[in-house]
Amino acid sequence: MTYCFFTNWLEFFQQDKDMNSGERSFSSAILVIATILWPIIVPFAYLELLRFHKKHKKSIDQLIHESTSTFGDR
Repeated sequence: MTYCFFTNWLEFFQQDKDMNSGERSFSSAILVIATILWPIIVPFAYLELLRFHKKHKKSIDQLIHESTSTFGDR
């Protein structure tokens, strides 16, 4: 995934003709930092999402039930 992330964004930056050299350098640095930190940050973000879902499970289930029952009534 890291490779795909890096190559897709690198292509995006290379295709942008409106960036000057300073913006291009800054964007490249951010891209390298984001690519390095991505495998570290994603598991923590996923754990936070799981905690949020567990904490608000009743509300989420109620919203899902309401949306499916409303959709089924049409």
